[in-house]
Amino acid sequence: MKIALYTRTPNNEATALLAERLGTRGIETEEIVGGGVKTLPEGLDALISVGGDGTLLSSVHLLGDSNIPVLGVNFGHLGFLTSANRDDVELVADCLKNGDYNVETRTLLKVVAEVTEGKMPGFALNEVYLHRPLGSALLRVKVFVDGQYLANYSGDGLIVATPTGSTAYSLSCGGPILTPDSGSLVITPIGAHTLTLRPIVLSDKVSISLLPDESCDELTLGTDSSSCVIRGGEEVKVSRHSHALRLIRLPGQNFFTALQNKLLWGAKLQ
Repeated sequence: MKIALYTRTPNNEATALLAERLGTRGIETEEIVGGGVKTLPEGLDALISVGGDGTLLSSVHLLGDSNIPVLGVNFGHLGFLTSANRDDVELVADCLKNGDYNVETRTLLKVVAEVTEGKMPGFALNEVYLHRPLGSALLRVKVFVDGQYLANYSGDGLIVATPTGSTAYSLSCGGPILTPDSGSLVITPIGAHTLTLRPIVLSDKVSISLLPDESCDELTLGTDSSSCVIRGGEEVKVSRHSHALRLIRLPGQNFFTALQNKLLWGAKLQ
């Protein structure tokens, strides 16, 4: 078995610890330091993202359509997408050695647009969003679903999120939580100018077109933790990608335990 250890910082003590524990169980490892890495080592059975959610999101763009499953080990802060913490290294090694884990399929978004500045990855795990420049007037975005007009959103911006992304930026803007297997997407306004514009849940089989008003010279187009600049009047097309992310979960873990343990879902706060 061969596993890549992905980190965004070189000489990472956590990566060294994981390599040592996996090595004692006969598992070959290869460290990958994010940034300039464009290709994966050959013969990988899995990839471990060592860090927080930001590191895992970065690793997703490296994995692309490889179909290699990823396991997040949290050495960062919240780590909602990760399946283990720094104290679970022995458990991680044993589970991978014995094949004692589950693999969830997570929807990815495909995004197509003409970029004027920066680079757009082309797909996203969490969300695609448009945001007005700082100090500018309201951003107006016409939204079409399968070619049918939905609404003209006015506010600071607009998010199209997957079920995975429904617990991220979209949630902070008042969007609903979607389960990973719901087969849905959500459009969530950012700082909506009117109370008649609320989040709306759609099937993930639809094609969504976002058309920002031409009066906005430039605006931000973001995908997960990356962003670029597009011009007003430039259409942004968003749809479900043909490939998906395979996310490793350890025994006893699922989407609902993540809600309970990391978002304190249903907890009594005093």
